[in-house]
Amino acid sequence: MSSYGPPTRFNEEQATFTVRGSDTPDLAAGVAAIRNVLATLPTRPGVYRMQDARGDVLYVGKARALRHRVTNYTQVDRLPKRLQRMVAQTRSMTIVTTNNEAEALLLEAQLIKRYRPAYNVLLRDDKSFPFILLRQDHQFPRIQKHRGARRAKGDYYGPFASAGSVNNTLNALQKLFLLRSCTDGFFKTRDRPCLLYQIKRCSAPCTGRIDDAGYAELVGDAKNFLAGKATDVQAKLGTQMEAAAEAMDFERAAMIRDRLKALTFVQGTQFINAEGIGDADIFALACKDGVVGIQAFFIRGGQNWGHRSFFPTHVADVPEDEVLSAFLTQFYEEVPPARTVFVDRELPEAELLAEVFATQAGRKVELSVPQRGTRRRLLDQAKRNAEEALERRLAESTTQAKLLREVAELFELAESPDRIEVYDNSHIQGTNALGAMVVAGPEGFRKGQYRKFNIKGNEARTDDDFGMMREVFRRRFARQLEEAPDRDDATWPDLVLIDGGRGQLNAAKAILEDLGIEDVCMVGVAKGPDHGREGREVFHLMDGRELTLPVNAPVLFYLQRLRDEVHRFAIGAHREKRAKAIGASPLDEVPGIGPARKKALLMHFGTGRAVRNASLEDLQRAPGVSAAVAQQVYDFYHAR
Repeated sequence: MSSYGPPTRFNEEQATFTVRGSDTPDLAAGVAAIRNVLATLPTRPGVYRMQDARGDVLYVGKARALRHRVTNYTQVDRLPKRLQRMVAQTRSMTIVTTNNEAEALLLEAQLIKRYRPAYNVLLRDDKSFPFILLRQDHQFPRIQKHRGARRAKGDYYGPFASAGSVNNTLNALQKLFLLRSCTDGFFKTRDRPCLLYQIKRCSAPCTGRIDDAGYAELVGDAKNFLAGKATDVQAKLGTQMEAAAEAMDFERAAMIRDRLKALTFVQGTQFINAEGIGDADIFALACKDGVVGIQAFFIRGGQNWGHRSFFPTHVADVPEDEVLSAFLTQFYEEVPPARTVFVDRELPEAELLAEVFATQAGRKVELSVPQRGTRRRLLDQAKRNAEEALERRLAESTTQAKLLREVAELFELAESPDRIEVYDNSHIQGTNALGAMVVAGPEGFRKGQYRKFNIKGNEARTDDDFGMMREVFRRRFARQLEEAPDRDDATWPDLVLIDGGRGQLNAAKAILEDLGIEDVCMVGVAKGPDHGREGREVFHLMDGRELTLPVNAPVLFYLQRLRDEVHRFAIGAHREKRAKAIGASPLDEVPGIGPARKKALLMHFGTGRAVRNASLEDLQRAPGVSAAVAQQVYDFYHAR
């Protein structure tokens, strides 16, 4: 369980020194800029940022004594090649002093996450970890999956490695403890139990099938289970089953028996041999061919809550222990640390890391390298998983690199594309129209960079595919020109794929020509003469040529996968938009009308049209509606 909160943010406006240097990108200019900063530096702890001529952050570092640490960058001969390149690009520095080194380490992790510097080890993982939340703001607490900020009042259990791990645990908890999972609004409107009660996954507190004391007992059992006291829960259920059988209450005995079966199943799938460990996070690192993989195991109360592989970037020429230290500080910047953190090697600043993690968690955190027994066996298991995951990653990257080279040859690109953008539109007879963009690169799909475009009909009707494509491309690339006019930004695409034929391609091409963009390679992907048959796609090129590929070509499968992904994203976004539109009400457009007043008006008048046609006197008689609100609603519909 976690009561973890985000660390305190630092005020960077205090004790900040900035010295601008020449724009000439050379080593001497970089050293000169650093020497200028040295004259103003204190010997206090703090964080320094190195910036290039444009002010972009190159590196974020922390120091126990700022003056001594930054002085090292002026001794160029002792620096590795990677840091020499960084110094050569440095033209300014920003310094933030802190009270101690632990605060400096916390701030360093926050700034790395914010700026994503080119010379820092980066944890490239934009997915938040899921938790189980047992809410405390209701008479009958609800159990649910949770992501994001932990603002709701309740107990948080996690992190879990994946949504699948959470879903499996939630299913087990529903079978075991019959806790409700419905929303408060659904709970409030029930007059008879829902299906979950019928299949024995809820105790139906909504209709009084269980009283407050009985439900509170179930909640307590669930907390004990999640805290690792499953044996106590099992013994208690066994006693209750025997008592029910002796009392001839065989129906209740059978229900408790089913709960015991569910508990036994969970113990067989989630529990591992981790006696005496309690809550622990286990990390092991593997390195090969300049690629680093880190395997994380999450154990809570002796239960296996899943594992995940991470592949940090910018690790070339960085010692492995520094990579692991940087990874841990960034990982725990948002995730609460376990009471014990096991790593597979000695870290140079282990005591400092443990101090920082304790500050974040609000309790003691132990950081250690197990040498024997159960803990060592778990660490060895994590090490094997790290090595296997790294081997798979290298094999996948080799295959991916080959596919990208084939894509470059197929579409006559100068080099393998680093960023591929794929576009599609989705609508039903012009309603709820939107455009979708997905992004892929050497590492796979970059889901954090997907974009949706609500079609406004600026270029044509919303049922005109060509006009929709023109609007999407005008908005996408006009903004790109505004944000990165020099075309040196990583968000400029090397290849654009358009789901459609010659017409869609020409529509997009015309927009780019209007914007003065003529060097972006675009390809239309359309069904061939055998419409609907996989492998018969026709690729329309900008010069008018058409290409087809053998049906068993790996590069064709790759391009189909890109097209299918943009299909999936576009259709899913369209369905979400359509679902919102179905639940929309004309009262949503009235300013100052919230959910409570909207509900009161609809309950009184029946429909939104009746509210619109109501007289001012009728509106004023509606319960829960003041005279001012009634006047506001009336004026909105009768302004003309």
